[in-house]
Amino acid sequence: MSLWVDRYRPRELAKLDYHKPQANQLINLCSQGDFPHLMFYGPSGAGKKTRIICLLRELYGPGVERLRNEVMNFTTPSNKKIEIMTVSSNYHIEVNPSDVGIYDRVVITDMIKQIAQTQQIDPSGQREFKTIVLSEVDELTKDAQHALRRTMEKYVATCRLILCVNSTSRIIPAVKSRCLGIRVSAPTEDEIVSIMNLICKKENLHIPPELATRIAQKSERNLRRAILTLEACKVMQYPFTANQEIPDMDWQTYLKETANMIVQEQTPQRMEVVRERLYELLSQGIPPDIIFKGLVQILVKNCDMSLKTQTLSFAGLYDHRMQRGSKHIFHLEAFVAQFMALYKKFLNQVSVMDMDDF
Repeated sequence: MSLWVDRYRPRELAKLDYHKPQANQLINLCSQGDFPHLMFYGPSGAGKKTRIICLLRELYGPGVERLRNEVMNFTTPSNKKIEIMTVSSNYHIEVNPSDVGIYDRVVITDMIKQIAQTQQIDPSGQREFKTIVLSEVDELTKDAQHALRRTMEKYVATCRLILCVNSTSRIIPAVKSRCLGIRVSAPTEDEIVSIMNLICKKENLHIPPELATRIAQKSERNLRRAILTLEACKVMQYPFTANQEIPDMDWQTYLKETANMIVQEQTPQRMEVVRERLYELLSQGIPPDIIFKGLVQILVKNCDMSLKTQTLSFAGLYDHRMQRGSKHIFHLEAFVAQFMALYKKFLNQVSVMDMDDF
């Protein structure tokens, strides 16, 4: 029993629900003789991965959907053994090199070399090259990105790369210049409502327009989140009502509890507990920028105006450092410690003022 977000994911470019002119351009691109390296970029939940899947089917046919999960093994220069999970077919392989942290450069160089040296043996595959899909390329270290640039040039005859990124600001110019950039913007709230109505129609459900609009607004134009929320609402209560409660995601509730813990107590012991909770969110695959943004939004709601200004100033500083660094937990933890210090100082000042008034 699959989730709606997977069950109703389009499989062909011609059947995409929005950005149809872009889909037609991708179809034309596949019909041409040459095919460049591609970089799909846009916010989370905009449909980048869906378009990549549809593009692969357009390139290679339905055989690209016969997937298998495999573990690839690599050896670092220091003889350390590392493993990484891949999803592949006879025509392509999908991998997230950032999963191995600082060893992503080894994965980039060795994996592309292995794949590029194997020839396409199935004549029905339509193409003479294999395709490598790299996810979260903006999370790669600079060394890995420079290695990627070199391998893109060296093995262009036998393989093509499709990069999937949330933001191009962390991609080095040398990689960006070697790819055709395709921006996938987030769907509008009206488009999200239309897709939810279509899903409900296929499931023989009736959804009030007011509820669909509220879900679209709460999703912040993230289509994947909107569909998951819709299914959660159906599990909680059906028939739908216009004013029924829309549940938060588990990680959102967990993040709110973490923020409340920060406000309730500012001690080294509480800092240790908060660090463990942030580690838990990161280990569950929640992007660090989403954690950071959510944490800041919740914390500033509990602040006086003067404290809001200082909090947002430090938030900008540590967010910038997090974007430039590779250990996200360091910068998340540093921001929390800084906020605790600011908040405790603010509470002490308030208590002194109250004593003076007394």
